[in-house]
Parts: sequence; C-alpha cells; structure tokens
Amino acid sequence: MASDPPNGALELGEKTGEIQIGKGSCSLHNHHTQLPAILPPLSKGRQIALVFVLSGASFINTVSHMSALILLPTIGKDLHIPQERQQWVVESYALTFACFLFLWGRLADVYGRRWIFLLGSCWIILFCLVSPWSPNEITFDIFRGLQGLGAAANVPTAMGIIGSTFAPGSAKNYAISLFSAGFPLGSVVGNIIGGVIGAYAGWKWVYWVIAIITALITLVGYFVIPKVPPPSPDASTKYVVDWFGGVLITGALMMFMFGMTEGNVVGWSTPYIPVLLVLGILVAVGFTFWELHLEKTGMIRPLMKISLWNNKTFVAAQLINFFFFAAFTSYLVYATFFYQTYLGLSVIQTALRFLPTGVVGLLAVTLISQLIARVDGFHIATWGCVSTGIACLLFAIPIPTSTTYWAYGFPAMCLSALGVDTVYPLVALFTIQSVPQEDQAMGGSIVSAVGQLGRAIGLAISTATQVSVESNAQDEMPHVAQLKGYRAAEWLSFAFCMFSVIIGAYAFRGAGKVGAK
Repeated sequence: MASDPPNGALELGEKTGEIQIGKGSCSLHNHHTQLPAILPPLSKGRQIALVFVLSGASFINTVSHMSALILLPTIGKDLHIPQERQQWVVESYALTFACFLFLWGRLADVYGRRWIFLLGSCWIILFCLVSPWSPNEITFDIFRGLQGLGAAANVPTAMGIIGSTFAPGSAKNYAISLFSAGFPLGSVVGNIIGGVIGAYAGWKWVYWVIAIITALITLVGYFVIPKVPPPSPDASTKYVVDWFGGVLITGALMMFMFGMTEGNVVGWSTPYIPVLLVLGILVAVGFTFWELHLEKTGMIRPLMKISLWNNKTFVAAQLINFFFFAAFTSYLVYATFFYQTYLGLSVIQTALRFLPTGVVGLLAVTLISQLIARVDGFHIATWGCVSTGIACLLFAIPIPTSTTYWAYGFPAMCLSALGVDTVYPLVALFTIQSVPQEDQAMGGSIVSAVGQLGRAIGLAISTATQVSVESNAQDEMPHVAQLKGYRAAEWLSFAFCMFSVIIGAYAFRGAGKVGAK
C-alpha cells in the first residue's frame, strides 16, 4: 500500500488480501478479497462501548438459558406441562440456537454483520415479549425456539464483528475475553433474575426484563457498531450463499440434537431415536462431501471450508472446546440439582452459591487478556481444563454433605469460573484467527456450534449415567441413590476435562502464543 492509514484505522487492500491496522499487518487466507477501502478509526470510548454491546450477546444468551432452567418447575405448573416434557422449555431454545449457527454466520459474512446482529437482537426482543402470553405448552416451546433462532444470529455475528474490527493484539484479546465473560456472568444473573423476579413478580416478568435489557443493548449497538458495507457481489461467486449446504447442516444438526434431547425423555430404545441420530450423521457426511465439492470446483463459496479441518491444531482446539463444554455444562446442571433437589435449598439460596463464578469470571478475563499474548496456548488450555476438572472432582468425591459450602462448594465455583474463562477465550480467539477475514462470523459459528454439541452430547451421556447409577442403587435409601447418581455424573464431567487435557498435550502444543501480534 502506498501509505499508512491513520492510527487505529482499518485499511483493506482491494484484491490483495492484505489488512493493515495502525502500524501492523497480517495476511489473510484468501488473496482475492474485495472489501471496503477504508474504515474510520474508532475512539477509545466507542471501542469500549462496542465490546460491551457485543458481550451482551453472550450475556443475554446465557441469562435466557439459566433463567428458564431455574423457572422450569414454575412454568411447568402454570402451563400444565408434564415433568417428563419440561426439559423442552430449555431445549427448544438450545435446539434452534445450535442448528442455525452456520447459516446465520454465513449470512452475516455476506450481507453485513451489523444488520444481522441487530436483526437477531430485535428477534429476541419480540419473542421474549410474546412468550409469556403463551396459552399452552406447544406455543411456549415454539416461542422459546424462535428466541434461540435470534441468539443463533447475534452470538456468532458478535464474534465476527470483534474478529474483523480489532487487530491482533491486546485490544482484540481484551474484546474476546470480555465477550467470554458474558457466559459466567449471564449464568449468575440468570439464576438471580429467575429466582428473585420469578419469586416476587412472577415468571412472565423474567422474559419481559430480558426483553428490556436486550432492547437497551440493541439501541446502543445501533450507534456504536461500525457501519461497514457488505462486500458487493461481483462476477465471481464468492459472496453467494450456499443455501443447499445450509439446509444440509441445519437439517443434520436438527435431527441429531432432537434425537439426543428426546432420547433421555422417551428412552434410547424408542425406534425413532436411533433413526434420527443415524440420519443426522448421514446428512452431516453428505454436507461434508458437498462442501468439499464446492471447495474443489469453486462453483460457489462453501458454507464452511472443510480444509480447515486438515490442520491438526485447529481440530485439537475444537475437540478441547467440545469435551470442555461437555464437562462444564454437566457440572453446572448437577451442582444445581445437588443444591436445589438434594439439599432442598431455595432458588435464591442456590443462586447465591453460584455468585462466585461471576466475580471470579471478571478477574479471570482480566488475567487471560494479558496472558493469552504471553503464555503458550497449550499451557493456558491445560490450566483451564484442570481447574474445571478439579471443580467437578470436588462434587464427585464422597465429601459429607453436611460439610460447609466454604470448604468445597466455594473453591469449586471459583475453579470452574477460572476454567471456562480461560479455555473459551483461547479457543474462540484461535478459531477466528484461523479463518479468512471475510469469514469471521463463520468462525464464531464454528466455536459456538462445537461447544453446543459438546453441551448436548455431554449432558445426554451424564443424564444416562446418573439414571443408570440411581437405578442400580434402588435397594438403598432414595436420597442415597440420588446422591450416587449426581456424583457419577460429576465423575464423568471430570473425565471429559481430562480428555481435553490429553488432546491438548498431544495436538495443541503447536498453537503458540495465540494472542501475540
């Protein structure tokens, strides 16, 4: 380029694949990019506001999930939902969220990340407002699923905006770390909102409060998210959406996730469950071959480049992501069951016991934003997985239940927050730096989808393990059998964390200092 852009500005060369931010530069994976010529520099205040708005996507996503989990018995009673179907109040949201991530990610990269983020946020507002008016179970589950559709639009898009706005370095490390903090903070706030507002104002107000918070985030986002015109379609097929691939991967995820969720409700031997799981896998294989065909022939740009998965370190990062969130989600669920169901604590008392995850989470993201540029990614991943593994272990080993919370519950909550707020920023940053600049939202979709699959599969296996252990202990007192089941599930979560450590030791050593310039 002829000259340097103003400090902090983003300059993109036409058909060069070169990106320059301030004084530094980095190469993109594709060298035929046609993107806007100049992005004006953002002030410090606008950068901070932008990061907080984008972090709101992960925050709202988790608040919506956790508050629904806390309110499950209340909503079930009010809408006359049988206990065996109440999990669909939570899973209908998770199902659409996971299944539409790839399609929304590609649409954001093609048509503009700013507008897709705002559209997804407005969609969440709409269905948070109307969900409480649902007259019955089916209507409410549908509205919850439509909320998840909005989250699938703005969560990966938020990561894409971070990836395309901030240069590699400290600012980007801070942005990804703060985005990651939205998950543990959302977990704590979701518990508190679900407990306090649900108890004193009714469960319907929880959704209206979520709508209000999302509206504030959307309003600020309209002003602070940079207005970057999407790439203009040209004679090439680079910016055409692979709709067929989108239908394939969405259908595959829909069948597989539905089968995993419903299997624990109706039983794994029910004929249509294995059929759905096998069909989901077969369609996913078909998607893989279709994407390889597009990548080789260049007919249109594939929804996801399968060649990404030829990189051993990239695959290792996603496997760590998968097994870690299989462990972390099961840990949260069974810790909640232990306090609420086994010990009989109230929703508010339980929420207070999870409060350290939010406080420690804030400290952890501040620390990781500095370490991610100075410490090898393998060491950070190992630290995070071991921390959460110890948290699972503290709930798995036979510590007397009369033991004070401060002896094992408190350190477990702190360690779990240290784990998730080191592993997730690391994997997220590594992934979005592994994809081309024009595919940043797709990078966010990959991180979110792999983590969501880990959550679904891990929780399904944990639930099956818990039920099996409880069934085998039927000759004991009910509360003894129940505790054995919970502890077995936590042992499994510990094993998932150790799988992540082993994978990192074998294949993630080459990651280097992920956050270095």
